Amino acid sequence: MFLSPGQLIDAIRLTPLVSIDLIVRDPQGRVLAGLRSNRPAQNCWFVPGGRICKDERLAEAFQRITRAELGAAEDISHARFLGVYEHLYEDNFAAVPGLSTHYVVLAYELRLDSPLPELPEEQHQGFHWFTVDELLSAPDVHENTKAYFSQGRG
Repeated sequence: MFLSPGQLIDAIRLTPLVSIDLIVRDPQGRVLAGLRSNRPAQNCWFVPGGRICKDERLAEAFQRITRAELGAAEDISHARFLGVYEHLYEDNFAAVPGLSTHYVVLAYELRLDSPLPELPEEQHQGFHWFTVDELLSAPDVHENTKAYFSQGRG
């Protein structure tokens, strides 16, 4: 069940959101990032991902999010769970002043054997495959994305 914009603002005001982030690697080990069109993290490179809906099982959410973000549904059993992360943003999707966004993120790594079909661009201005070193050194890659690869986690 997707929330209306007003309901989502209420949820952001009252509680953390739970989401899945996808650390997608191509056969060369490079990592996929999209240049975000929306708040939070607007105009930053960020790994694909999305919110989990109420009453949605993780496996269902994973398939829905991979379909929406990668253009093809993937099974969660093909991914490796990397851990739980917290993402804190000073802004929110609607640019409501003074309202921060708090995510609890379940990070999953997905290794591809073949190229992805055409990537959906509803939420991104474009995509890029980064080596981990490029990703960590790029100033416009968001710190929350870099956290997946720092401290011995990448």
